[in-house]
Amino acid sequence: MIKEIAIPKLKNPIFIAAWPGMGEVAYRSVLFLREVMGFKMFAKLEAGGFFKPAAIVVEKGILELPSMPAGLFYYLKGKKFPDIILFMGEAQPPLEHAEQLSQAIIDFVKKYKAKFIFTFAAKPEAIDHKAESLVKVVASDEEILKEFDKMGVKTLTEGQISGLNGIILGVAKKNGLKGACLLGEIPLYTVQIENPKASTSILKVINEYLGLNLNLAPLSERATFIENEIDKLISYLKGETPEPTKTPLSEEDIEKLKKDLAAYTKLPQSAREKIEQLFKEAQGDVTKAAKLKEELDHWNVYKEYEDKFLDLFRNKDKKDESH
Repeated sequence: MIKEIAIPKLKNPIFIAAWPGMGEVAYRSVLFLREVMGFKMFAKLEAGGFFKPAAIVVEKGILELPSMPAGLFYYLKGKKFPDIILFMGEAQPPLEHAEQLSQAIIDFVKKYKAKFIFTFAAKPEAIDHKAESLVKVVASDEEILKEFDKMGVKTLTEGQISGLNGIILGVAKKNGLKGACLLGEIPLYTVQIENPKASTSILKVINEYLGLNLNLAPLSERATFIENEIDKLISYLKGETPEPTKTPLSEEDIEKLKKDLAAYTKLPQSAREKIEQLFKEAQGDVTKAAKLKEELDHWNVYKEYEDKFLDLFRNKDKKDESH
């Protein structure tokens, strides 16, 4: 499954792993490290058995089955900082394979005496895209949390980290490795858009923790550029400016923003999930609609849900008429 191209001599390396996820925060953070620090590839994860093709690839009219996603291992020997192994996965496998894939990766890095693993993740919040991206941390033990607390990094006290960026930490802890995940805040309405601001915030923390002496100016400039482009798009959606002629956002990104912008700027995902649950309960017992209405009013989103809310009573009338 893992093919070694070289066998570097490393001393208790720090292991940093990343897969694509919300805001591309984890993947692009590790990509930045790889590009600016001179990491060298030394192994490849071939995990085709964990993936199934969802489509065929067509080029010049000729069809082929697509190549399955892989993952690459890189290393860097540090002088003023610890040796580091990076892993970058091209895609996340179906969750039923996540633990098995994580175990294979952890078994591999343990051969190199890795004892600590970092992952990164995005933390969607009801914040504006111009707001500072704060970083929170979860860790395998309290001593690690205390170290980050001294650096001013707050602990994420409850919640979950979905996908491989979270699961591999659990597998690592089960196998005796210590570890931590740094989570950068992103706006709820930009989860499908690259968020270099969150990546910058995360890398500032890892830079201080490991003493990497990173120059994060290029990433900060990218963050400013993306922020300005989102500003233009929002102005256009509000009818304040003509349609932008140049944008780094894909058509899919723009359609997603058009659909979700108004609602998600003021409604956290947890509140939206609670509202959906209350709708389900009210469909079975319309007397619970009062509690639902209170929740909609609390978040000032009744207008968004008005038709769906009134349907609860229309459906009740139809049921009464049928009896």
